[in-house]
Amino acid sequence: MTADPVDIVGLTRSLVDIDSTTGREGACGRWLADYLRGRGWSVEEQRVDNTRFNVIANATGARVVFSTHFDCVPSFFPSRVDGDRLFGRGSCDAKGILAAQVSASEQLRRDGESRVGLAFVVGEERGSDGARVANAAAGSGARFLINGEPTDSRLGLATRGILRLKLRASGRAAHSSFPELGESAIDKLIDALIELRTIALPSDPVLGQTHYTVGLISGGVAPNVVSPSAEAEIMFRTTSDAAEVRMAVTPLENRVAIEHVLEVPPVKMKVVPGFETGVFPYTTDIPFLQAWGEPLLFGPGSIHVAHTADEWVSIAELEAAAGHYVTLAKALLA
Repeated sequence: MTADPVDIVGLTRSLVDIDSTTGREGACGRWLADYLRGRGWSVEEQRVDNTRFNVIANATGARVVFSTHFDCVPSFFPSRVDGDRLFGRGSCDAKGILAAQVSASEQLRRDGESRVGLAFVVGEERGSDGARVANAAAGSGARFLINGEPTDSRLGLATRGILRLKLRASGRAAHSSFPELGESAIDKLIDALIELRTIALPSDPVLGQTHYTVGLISGGVAPNVVSPSAEAEIMFRTTSDAAEVRMAVTPLENRVAIEHVLEVPPVKMKVVPGFETGVFPYTTDIPFLQAWGEPLLFGPGSIHVAHTADEWVSIAELEAAAGHYVTLAKALLA
């Protein structure tokens, strides 16, 4: 390893300036793997598909593993610094976090602590395919996973889960001048969505009330045709087992067919004394990294600026986060 401290701002900007929109992480992964090797890490490029790979470092013997993702949502824009703010796609979510974790790991190694590893994954923004593959790479000694997402530098008590359902309505086409000869799928879908508003959904004393968004609607073939088909995709942010939500919406099957698309469970996590805590409505890679040990969630930056057109993170918060990661790791290793 090198004795030089990590330049967190420089590392963040180098990562941000490589477009790693989900599906295009290859170049960023190669740069990151070479950077870590240059600092003395033993690095595995763990293949996820033909062009993309996770970057796993010093996994063998690691008791505490820092993890986050280096893919980003579109659209790419490069880094710039304005005062205390470092702008750029991924600066907040989650390349700045990655840089702070590398800095913390280097500090721990300089302090003589070798039981720390890194697991940086692709694909978090689109289904966590990188995390699913990375789960198989966990060392047998892994005890704790410190996952990084923007939490305003608070430890996560819990995160909500996800349940995506597709509602499909079927009708019968007819000329719109004789609607009685047809059967409107769009009308059925609208009735189902209105009924959904009246359904009581599960709640949890920590995570609160399950809520949902109607994210996509499509249907019909032309303005002058009674619609033969229509569908809507619903994203539930769950606070309980998804089976409870599926049971709650069963009455909708009188109007529409319900297709299961995706499920990610809610997670409750370990905390360490001395840190402010919070509950977060989003989901993370943590449910797919169970083999890496008991999870914690912590990261600088706000989820409110992640994915935005002017995504940014505070440089002071980034630099402080490295120290917080050191504190967390030492507490877990003690």
